[in-house]
Amino acid sequence: MFTINRDKLRQSHETPWLILDIIMLALLLVNLGWLIFDALYATSALQRLLAEHVPSLYRRYQPVHANFLFIDLAFIAVFFTEFCVRWAVSVKHKEHLRWYFFPVLHWYDLIGLIPLPATRLFRFLRVFSILHRLHKKQIIDLNHTRFYRFFAFYYDVAMEELSDRIVIKVLSDVQKDIRQGSPLVNKISQQVLTPRQPVLSRWLAGVMQHMGQNLADESRGSVIRDHVRQSVNQAIKNNPQMANLQYLPVVGRTIESTLEQTVTDIVTSSLVHLLSDIDDSRINRFIETNIKGYAVADDKLDQEVLQVIDECVELVKAHVAQQRWKSQLSTGRGRSPLPDVTQHVVDPEKRG
Repeated sequence: MFTINRDKLRQSHETPWLILDIIMLALLLVNLGWLIFDALYATSALQRLLAEHVPSLYRRYQPVHANFLFIDLAFIAVFFTEFCVRWAVSVKHKEHLRWYFFPVLHWYDLIGLIPLPATRLFRFLRVFSILHRLHKKQIIDLNHTRFYRFFAFYYDVAMEELSDRIVIKVLSDVQKDIRQGSPLVNKISQQVLTPRQPVLSRWLAGVMQHMGQNLADESRGSVIRDHVRQSVNQAIKNNPQMANLQYLPVVGRTIESTLEQTVTDIVTSSLVHLLSDIDDSRINRFIETNIKGYAVADDKLDQEVLQVIDECVELVKAHVAQQRWKSQLSTGRGRSPLPDVTQHVVDPEKRG
């Protein structure tokens, strides 16, 4: 059973409301118990049983059963008065943005006040409403009660099983559309990338300008400079005309080395100027003049992209299909008050 947190009760100044909640809870239990007994009394089987074993109770309760509606109206009057008092207090303290939000949010209280057999069932929700209100204000703690842990565990199981199946169904439909041939790549290009081309162009221009600045710096651009020097050196060695310079007496090696350094500086300087002068307008013009006529279907990139999307969706489905409540049971974090909770949960894999 739960206990009352006296410190929280004193801090919240909710003692009068706690007394009112206890009184209303007692009246609700009496009223609901009476409703159940009166509904059973209306059956011929219970009437015969009472007439045979407790004839005095049977005779005395007959007029009560005949006028039970008026008795129930007395309970309804008390419940309605309590509802109006809480509504007035809610409006006074401005607990909601609008004064009429209180009856909308507590619709089950109003429906439970209707004296009909079907609507009287909503009075059960008043019991949970009172307990939830006290639990929310930390006056009572329901987390450690067996009923709360039992209900919370199976509620999480039901929600997880239901949500997993909905998500897997949606993802399976997406996979089906992709596998049947979906113009997804074209839509991504036209509706996602094309409107963002200016932003992407500015980003690419900034990256290239940053690379040009690093290349112009002797210390930070050493990697690219060494690569350019090696490429030029290899090109000179592979060139038959340049290779003949080494046969010149005395100055052949010097001319080759000087030429290699000169070409390296020219290429590096050209790269620095090229990268530094790049801006988004030049990139846009390059895309419009050189890439506009490129057909994606020529290298089957669209099929590869769709295959990647399909495999990613399959991984997401496998992750969603994992039943986390089973791992909670194995680690003991989701232990139910029942001796063996797995006996009461049907494995989805065995449900066909």
